[in-house]
Amino acid sequence: MCNVKKVIPHLVEEGLDEQDPCKALPGVEVQQTKQAMSQTSWEDRMQVSDWALKSSGATIDRQRTSKSYEWEDNWLCGVCWFLSAANPPDTILQPDVSPGHCWPFQGSRGQVVIRLPAQIRPTAVTVQHILKASGTISSAPRDFTVSGVDAEGEEETLLGTFMYDEEKEAIQTFPLKNELPRAFQYIKLLIQSNWGNPEYTCIYRVQVHGKRANQN
Repeated sequence: MCNVKKVIPHLVEEGLDEQDPCKALPGVEVQQTKQAMSQTSWEDRMQVSDWALKSSGATIDRQRTSKSYEWEDNWLCGVCWFLSAANPPDTILQPDVSPGHCWPFQGSRGQVVIRLPAQIRPTAVTVQHILKASGTISSAPRDFTVSGVDAEGEEETLLGTFMYDEEKEAIQTFPLKNELPRAFQYIKLLIQSNWGNPEYTCIYRVQVHGKRANQN
């Protein structure tokens, strides 16, 4: 039997049967999927634009983004080999937040830099994970900061320090401080801790809200 906790730990956390690692627990998976799908996105409810959408032109600055978590011993599980590849960082720029569809990075501290499709005056960010209702979400981010950065990464402007609360809704929005207000095309999310997973942290979705620099 493969060591599924090393091969696909983000899926173990979200409902795989450790006795049968290539078979998901139907009840848990279905329940969590329904919960994830029932959570309408914040921008849909509040009619606020999300500038961090891949479909709108947002991308990941990979040179300034942490490396994806690499599963170990994936050769042990021939049946589940296709599940061992980590999702890429731009997973967080897409609206699919079904269980397991997240970007994992090594340990509890890491960062991602998002290149927005235009110069934006950011007003808030939204971070999304799955609900805690069934099982653990120890890989969810906890403490993090948001900064606006320049193209070269030499100058950073701290826009806020926050905590993603695992006991609250899956979708949590954090207002930014931007008194100037300045416009940025690069937004840096620095994760400083998670909710207890020592091996990896998973980010499901990040949204950036605000107005284009040339808009009033």
